[in-house]
This record gives sequence, structure tokens and C-alpha cells, in this order.
Amino acid sequence: MAAVSKVFVARLAGLAVLGPDGETIGRVRDVVLTVRLAREQPRVLGLVVELATRRRIFVPMLRVTAIEPTSVTLNTGNVSLRRFAQRPTEILVLAQVLDSSVQVRAPELSGPAVVTDVAIESTRTRDWVVSKVAVRPHRARLGRRGAVTVVGFEEVDGLTPSTLAQPGQSTDHLMIQFENMRAADVAHALRELPPKRRMEVAEAFDDERLADVVQELPEENQTELLMHLKLERAADVLEAMDPDDAADLLGELPESEAEALLGLMDPEESEPVRRLLQHSPDTAGGMMTPQPLVLAPSATVAEALARARNPDLTPALASIVFVVRPPTATPTGRYLGCVHLQRLLRESPANLVSGVLDAGLPVLSPNSTLSEVTRYFATYNLVCGPVVDDESHLLGAVAVDDLLDHLLPDGWRLADSESGSTVMDDERMDRKRPRRG
Repeated sequence: MAAVSKVFVARLAGLAVLGPDGETIGRVRDVVLTVRLAREQPRVLGLVVELATRRRIFVPMLRVTAIEPTSVTLNTGNVSLRRFAQRPTEILVLAQVLDSSVQVRAPELSGPAVVTDVAIESTRTRDWVVSKVAVRPHRARLGRRGAVTVVGFEEVDGLTPSTLAQPGQSTDHLMIQFENMRAADVAHALRELPPKRRMEVAEAFDDERLADVVQELPEENQTELLMHLKLERAADVLEAMDPDDAADLLGELPESEAEALLGLMDPEESEPVRRLLQHSPDTAGGMMTPQPLVLAPSATVAEALARARNPDLTPALASIVFVVRPPTATPTGRYLGCVHLQRLLRESPANLVSGVLDAGLPVLSPNSTLSEVTRYFATYNLVCGPVVDDESHLLGAVAVDDLLDHLLPDGWRLADSESGSTVMDDERMDRKRPRRG
């Protein structure tokens, strides 16, 4: 395919970044601009590239030899591995420019408009600059979106760092990018956005999606985001979170603020969270989810398998069915035992779960320490284990992902893998890296 010398930035999003030998280095996540004085065309400094480890790095445009419809090719496999950090004079096109409000002074369109895309092109000096801006009227008649018009950069006012920092930017383009991404990947991308943009995206998510993303954020980002929301919205998001994750988050807040949020939650949703808050976070009672897969002994194998197919259950929670005397909501009636998913798959669908119980598997106490829980999982080769009180009531279950959250060091979500093969020599290239701006 032929390389291009002019491209609209939105088309670059997600393209593979290749080294000179065709090896994949990462994917394009944004384009970095610097705005110059005297209304000169903004210069493209480089690309924000996400590596397979999810670390985002900066690649100077001088390293780009070709931009093709399906990939971007570099002239070297050696680029700096240093994490990208945006500077005050820089602008991120996808994160900050698209969907922003500007003023247009073009014959075909004059007045307030919204940026839908930005065209960059290569000059004779091998620099890349912003040449065109695609815009649509800010308000169209009858509530319809106006037609997109492409105008010259010099006909647009408002593409400056200070202007783009003002509130009110739409999130349409970012929401499209995030639509099919896993919550953990969205959380990672969210942390890379400027704070203002991060909050705008959070406001645009529905409660369920935001809850999924918040659960994947580091604690400091969780509390920052939750405190940005209005109290009622924050309570709605907490209701949509898994009770154990909601309890962990509330446990990081001042007691008065946590109680205010609990008071706004639906009592049915807040009650299990309150129970979890009674336990130390590094015990089985603090780590457990109060909503494992629970059935009465009269349930059939077919019913158990149907419940295990619930897409809202994590693979760990779906791996085991706990059988109890009614009531089956935690804290349950007397705990009888469990049935592993593999056993269910070997049984006739009409059989009762009470007939295939594993009643000999030891249980965890709500006071079991982190080390005790770890040894329990290792000893019995489990990914989910029951938490039972002294009166044989099932209180919940600890899943392996909850255990790992407590075993890994603080800030593990921020860490990048540096092991294995690397694409480049960070220390050597750091001295050669050209100044941005």
C-alpha cells in the first residue's frame, strides 16, 4: 500500500505501529501537537503509542517513515520506553481537540462549531503540521447535526491549550473508542487522559459502565473520581459496583462521607456493603463477595449450570456452586457443601445438586488472615472458596482475583512489565530523544 503524506487523525487511532523489519511495536493512541505563535500551523511532535504492556510512550514524528491505511512504520526499532507525560504546551488531538468547541471564520461556515477531525500533512522539511480542521455547526436546526465542513487551520479560533482546558467538551469520539474495550483497558486509558477530560468521560458513562471501570482503577483514582461526582450519582455508581469493591472504596473515604453515600444507596444494596465494612480488609470477611453462586439442595444440576452461565459472574465465581438450607441470600441457612463446575458437567441434568456435594472441603472463617487464605487456595487448588461463620451460615466467597488484589503490592495497576524482550534500549535512546516543542 502506498504511504500517505496527509491524513485525518481519527483514522490513525488504533493503527499498528511497526518497526523497520515489520515487527509490531504497539498501536497509535493519540497525536501530540504544539501550538505556535502568530497563528502558525500547529506542529505535530509525535505519536502516543501503547505497547503490549499497556505502557504509553512518545514516538517523535522524525521516527515515522510511512503512514499507510493499516499501519504506521518507523525507521528504527529503538525508541524511548519512558512513559509519556503531557507537557503544558502540548495538545492531544483525540483526547482534547476532537469534540471541542471552536469559532470558525470561513465563507462556507461562520460562527461556533465543533471539531470532528483534524488533518495533518507532511511538509518539504519532513515536519508534520495541522493543515485542515473538520467541523460541524455547534447547533443545527431542529436538533439535527449539521454537515461536516473542512476548513483551513487559519480559519479556526480556539485550538489552544488554555481554551481546550475549559469545561464543556463533548466526549463522542472517545466514547466510540471505548465502546468495545474491556473495563480494565478503559480504566488504563482513562488514567492517561488529562484530569479535566477524565472527568468528562466519567460523566458520560452510564452507571453500570462507570462502575465496571472504577473497579479497575487504582484507589487514588477511584476516590478522586467518586468525589468529583454529585453525591446522588456517586451513590448510584456504588450500587452498581460489586459489594466488595464498593466496600473497599468506601473504606478509603472519611467515615462521614462514606456514611452519607451509604445513606443514599438503596437499603438492599447498602446492607451487604455495610456487612463487609465490619471486617478488616485483609481478612476473608473483608475480601469476600456476598453474592456467590448459591442454591438450595433441591436444585437440579441443570439449574446450577444455567446459573453458572450468567455473564455477570466472573469465571472464578462461576467455578463453584455453594449449597445451603434456605434462605439462599447471604447470610444463608446452614451451609451443606459445594459442587464444582467440572462435577456438574459430568452429571445428568436431572440429578439434584444435593446428591453430588463435596461436603469435605474445608471452609474459610471471616477472620481468616491473608496468609491463611493464600495457603487455603494453594492447598486445595481453588479459584473460589466459601466463607462460613461459627454457626455454619455462608457469608460469602473469596475469589482469586480478590486475593490477588491484596497480595500484589500497592499501585500494582500502575506498574508496567519491564521483563522479557523489549523493543528498544531506553537508557541509550533517552540521550538521543529530541526535545518536544
